[in-house]
Amino acid sequence: MLGTGVAAAGALALGTDSVILEPNHPQLVREEFWLSRLPAAFDGFTIVHLSDFHYDEYVGVVPIRRAIEMVNPLQADLVVLTGDFVTLSFFVDFFHDEEKSARTAQPCAQLLSQLQSRHGSVAVLGNHDVAADPHVVTEALESCGIPVLRNSSQVIERDGARLWLCGLDSWEGKPKMEVAMRGIPTGEPVIVLIHEPDYAEVAKRYPVDLQLSGHSHGGQIWLPGIGAPWLPDGARKYPRGRYTVGPLPLYTNIGLGTIRLPMRLNCPPEVTLATLRTGSARSG
Repeated sequence: MLGTGVAAAGALALGTDSVILEPNHPQLVREEFWLSRLPAAFDGFTIVHLSDFHYDEYVGVVPIRRAIEMVNPLQADLVVLTGDFVTLSFFVDFFHDEEKSARTAQPCAQLLSQLQSRHGSVAVLGNHDVAADPHVVTEALESCGIPVLRNSSQVIERDGARLWLCGLDSWEGKPKMEVAMRGIPTGEPVIVLIHEPDYAEVAKRYPVDLQLSGHSHGGQIWLPGIGAPWLPDGARKYPRGRYTVGPLPLYTNIGLGTIRLPMRLNCPPEVTLATLRTGSARSG
């Protein structure tokens, strides 16, 4: 009986941690990226990377609020948001609730408008955003002062030097690298923002210096020695953390929100602080 009681207590503690505690406590992850084409003016430039919000007013809102509380004191140079602001119901084919899902973009955008950085926030859409209604999600974000890059680019200037942000549509919306990079001068540094990390297999063939992505949620459950029991298409090769794909550095943020089940295990929500460094590319 004692053994049964101990096992039950352990199961309860594990469940409490994975359902109540871990999903609501984002962790700050600091990374440095050495980019050979980065001008000296951008050495030390800091980017906060957030992803996969999956807003709802009951569960999903908590880690977003806590992430904002973590981000603003960092006084970063830029915030990038790599998609999935809404959640498309898995029962959409039966209940046709794309419109209902898309409407949650507005309160999510209003909340994210509280993020502070020197150059503001920039977003790309995720697969849930595109499947729900990309126009509604885009309008919600832009009405709150967050530009959305859909196969387009935006430049940041500092002391006469330039850094380009190249934002691509989710795989659901057909990313077009050639279109997004149109007008970017040869030799100037480019950061690619796209929801799905496995797109790095394509991006590595272009003159880009860093890719930032999300989508995987890290699997939400990560088992030691095994990894994630399930990962979505588009995030199975590069599900979490940093990688080098050919010549391209890639970072996959494991997100703030959850889908299917509101739980995480060994996979806490993440706020990434990326610092750019000038020099030869380094690993680790």
